[in-house]
Amino acid sequence: MNSSTERLERERQFHDLHYSDGKERRQRVSKFYSITDSVKRAYEQKILSNCKDFRIIEYGCGEGSYAFKIAQSQAQYVTGIDISPVVVEAVNQQIEENLGDKLTFKVMNAEQLEFAESSQDLICGSGILHHLDLALATDSIVKTLKPEGKAVFLEPLGHNFLINLYRRLTPAIRTEDEHPLLEKDLKMIKSHFQQAKISYFYLTSIAACFMAGKPGFKALLRGCELIDSILLKLPGVKRQAWIVLIELNQPIKQQS
Repeated sequence: MNSSTERLERERQFHDLHYSDGKERRQRVSKFYSITDSVKRAYEQKILSNCKDFRIIEYGCGEGSYAFKIAQSQAQYVTGIDISPVVVEAVNQQIEENLGDKLTFKVMNAEQLEFAESSQDLICGSGILHHLDLALATDSIVKTLKPEGKAVFLEPLGHNFLINLYRRLTPAIRTEDEHPLLEKDLKMIKSHFQQAKISYFYLTSIAACFMAGKPGFKALLRGCELIDSILLKLPGVKRQAWIVLIELNQPIKQQS
């Protein structure tokens, strides 16, 4: 196998195991995701607003998939894709009868989308791009989206020293090939769209993780988020954020 095939196979094996037997891994990181309601609300609003009659692809359709909620909206058709057959089989079994004509899940390599060119209105995903070859994935997204299409992603950033230290200390809960995004990656992705917006989330708020489930957690988180709303507007500081919300509109199509 070549290096790309080997990488994809490692990702598939990891996510097969993570979905079927990953309870302990999920518990180890659950306290960190206890602070992420605000970015999840922002992401959900972006993918559910103005999606009437849209054809939509969701990158990654495992635990926490938004495909069900999107299908319950006014979207025309939703396809969730994942590299893991275990994940796809599990979520396909969860499709309710009333959604069967507008929702499906498929095993697919997100770097090589198997859809007709310019056929989709929206492509979205949470925590997926940093597992992919970004150049290949971005090219495939651009090719698959309609000229007025849009893409929305939630992704981790890779600049913060303390967050990166934690990542190095906990290799078992992540794949060896994942690469939290850097500013150069964001710049490359943005260059393929006529309009792009990056919103930065969570800096001091990360401290609130250690109070999760304890008295005062919500008050502390609100205070930290207020501080973050100021700090993360500063060019020299925002790259230290944990998570970014990426909004992309109007893909720049290559001339044939």
